[in-house]
Amino acid sequence: MEASPSEGSTIELLKRLIRILEEENAFDRAGNEPVVKFVQPEELQKQLHTELTEEPATNQEIETAIRQTIRYSVKTFSPHFHNQLYAGVDDYGLLGSWLTDVLSTSQYTYEVSPVFTLMEREVIVKSLALVGYPPLPEADGILCPGGSMSNMYGMALARFKKVPDVKTKGLAGLPPLVCFTSEGGHYSITKGAHWLGLGTDQVYKVKSDDLGRMRPDALKAAIAETRKQGRLPFFVNATCGTTVLSAFDPLPEIAAICQDEDLWLHVDACLGGTLLLSEKYRSRLKGIELSNSVAWNPHKMLGAPFQCSLFLVKGKNLLHQTNCAGATYLFQQDKNYDVTWDTGDKSVQCGRKVDAAKFWLMWKARGTKGLRESVDNAMSAAEYFFERIKNRDGFRLVLPSFEGCNICFWYIPPSMRGQEETKDWWDKLYRITTKIKERMMTEGSLMIGYTPLTCKNIGNFFRMVLNCQPPPSQASMDYAIKKIEQLAIDL
Repeated sequence: MEASPSEGSTIELLKRLIRILEEENAFDRAGNEPVVKFVQPEELQKQLHTELTEEPATNQEIETAIRQTIRYSVKTFSPHFHNQLYAGVDDYGLLGSWLTDVLSTSQYTYEVSPVFTLMEREVIVKSLALVGYPPLPEADGILCPGGSMSNMYGMALARFKKVPDVKTKGLAGLPPLVCFTSEGGHYSITKGAHWLGLGTDQVYKVKSDDLGRMRPDALKAAIAETRKQGRLPFFVNATCGTTVLSAFDPLPEIAAICQDEDLWLHVDACLGGTLLLSEKYRSRLKGIELSNSVAWNPHKMLGAPFQCSLFLVKGKNLLHQTNCAGATYLFQQDKNYDVTWDTGDKSVQCGRKVDAAKFWLMWKARGTKGLRESVDNAMSAAEYFFERIKNRDGFRLVLPSFEGCNICFWYIPPSMRGQEETKDWWDKLYRITTKIKERMMTEGSLMIGYTPLTCKNIGNFFRMVLNCQPPPSQASMDYAIKKIEQLAIDL
C-alpha cells in the first residue's frame, strides 16, 4: 500500500506542487483557459469526494484532490476575470505568502516574529507617509484580517476617544452613540455597530449625490437631527472607492464638518487607497490627510495576496490604549529586548497572521515606482473600456463618469433597442443582465459581476472591475466587450 502523507513523503509532494500548478494551467495569464469550469454545487460535491474519513488518504489521492481543486476553482489569474475588487496576485506577493505559511508564526511579539515585525513596521511607516499622516510614534498602524475589521478598528478607537470610560464601564448609562456613513458605503459599518454593542439602528445612512458621493449638506443635517434626538454622534465614515460605483466622498468638506462637530473622521479607502500610489490619480483622495484613521486593502486592486489590510491612525499610542489587556504571560515587560517592538497588545486579536510580509516583498521587489506604474496601467485600461462603450450600440453607462476602477453599465440586446423604456422594459433588461452572466459562467469565457443599487432604485447592471494583476490591456478590454455582444445576440 502506498504510504500516506503522514508517513514521510509530504516534502516530495510539496516539491511537485509547482509542477502540478503549471500542468493545470493555474498561472495562465494569456486567457487561453476557461476562467471557471462551472459545475452546480451538488454535482461538484459528487465529483470531488470532499468527505473526510477515518483512514488517511494516499499521496495519489491527495494529488488528485489538489489537481481537482485547481481545475474547478475560479482562475483569478485570467485576464478575463473582472468579477471582484481583487483578481490575480502579484508574483512577489505570492512568494511572500508562501514564505509566511512555511514559517508559520504569529505577529504578536518580536520574540517569535523578529523579521516580520520589522517588515510590518516598515510597511506602516511608508503607508503613513503615503496617506500624509505624521510619522511614528505620532501616528500608528496595524495589519488586520480584512477591510471590515480595519473599519471596525476605526469605530472602536473613535468610541474610546469620545468616551474613554467605555472600555471599563461599558455603554450602560450613555446616550445612544450614533455613527454616519454614506448610503453607498460598505456594510461593515453596520456590522461594526452590532459587534461593538452600539446597535444597527445607530448607523445613519447619509444620502449621496448622482455620482454616489456622500452629500456634505445631508451629513450636516443628519448630525443636527441626531443631536436633537438625544443621541451622541461620535464617528463619520467617508468612503474612497465605494463597493459598487467606486465613488469618492468629498473629504475636505466632510473633514471640515467633523472638525466643527468634534467627530472622528475615518476613511474607508479599502478600494480607492491604492490610487495614492499614483501621481496622476492620488488627487481623487484629496483631504485624506485630514482624517483621524484610514483603512486600505492592498489585496484590492493592487494585487497583494489575500489577506492584506492596513489600519492607520493619527494619535500617539492610541491603538495600544484602546485595545491593550496586559496579558502578562505574553507581554512581559522584563524581556531582553525593547518591548515596544511587541505589537500584539495594540491588536484586538491574539494570534495574528504576518500579512505585512507579502506586501513588503512585492513593494521591495517592485519599488514604489513599479507599484505606481501598475496602478496607472489599470486606470488606463479602465479609461479605455469606458471610452469604448460610451457610444457603442447596446451599451449604456450607469454613470456619466467614473472615479475609481469600476465601470458600471448595462448591455441592451438588439431585440430591445428602440423601444419605449417602460417599467416592464427595465425589468426585462435586469433579467437579461443575469442571463448574460449565466452564459458567461456556463461557458467559462468571462466573469463580470452584476449588482442592483437599491439606494438609487436601480436594478441589475454589470460592474466591470479593473485590477493591477494580471495587468489589463486594451486587447483584454476589447475581448470583454465583444464577448458580451456574442453572449447576448439572441436575447
